[in-house]
Amino acid sequence: MRKVTFTKHATEKFNLLRRFGFRVSEDQVIDAIISPGRVDRSERQTFSMKVIDKEFALRVVHEERKGIILVITFYPVRRKRYEL
Repeated sequence: MRKVTFTKHATEKFNLLRRFGFRVSEDQVIDAIISPGRVDRSERQTFSMKVIDKEFALRVVHEERKGIILVITFYPVRRKRYEL
């Protein structure tokens, strides 16, 4: 497994989501990258998604830089929107 680092924005996102009632851990974010239920790609970024409960999935935006996985941001999404 390659090293995973978080941008300042991604690090701050943990507290922001907690204020809205979503508790997401670093392990959940890393797990979504390692074993996603769905992966979409753009030219530079990868969007990994993993189910977190009956209603929601976690979508993680990340990219690889010099062999390191950099988490740009992450956010919960409704599963039905992405058909997971």
